[in-house]
Amino acid sequence: MKNRKRMVALAGRAGLFLLLCAVAWSLPAQQPGPAQKADSILILKRDHVMELLAGGKVIRTYKVALGQGGLAPKEREGDARTPEGHYTINSRTAASHYHKGLHVSYPNAEDRKRAAKLGVSPGGAVMIHGLPNGKGWLGAGHRLYDWTLGCIAVTDEEIDEIWNLVPVGTPVEIRP
Repeated sequence: MKNRKRMVALAGRAGLFLLLCAVAWSLPAQQPGPAQKADSILILKRDHVMELLAGGKVIRTYKVALGQGGLAPKEREGDARTPEGHYTINSRTAASHYHKGLHVSYPNAEDRKRAAKLGVSPGGAVMIHGLPNGKGWLGAGHRLYDWTLGCIAVTDEEIDEIWNLVPVGTPVEIRP
């Protein structure tokens, strides 16, 4: 009698388990939605942080390395400083000396005017990019010091993610 009750109880649990499995099997699979695209980028130089935003909300945050010329704003070509101001992502580069890059529209009108007053070239070629080709193994260690010539650097894995989230035309604000 005891064994029979135990068998009925087990059969009942097994039946319930099979019923739950059948229900779960019939439900549509939950697929993760596509990653939300960024509609702006904010770079905070003092904090060495880059934020991707969508609808005013931060969707990703990255620690970054900046220009080796210090935290002052870029003034001229060759000063190895990262600029400050409002720009856009105006092109993408998959084949360069770095593992992918997003070109920042530096210099803007203010940058050109300031450089003209100083009688110098404002420079250009400012990018958000990965590590130098063949140096991806450095990973997050590259952030131990500012090493770029004025660009914003992230790891190769991070630039791969950013590449997929940031379309050409995305506004970029670089703050002190």
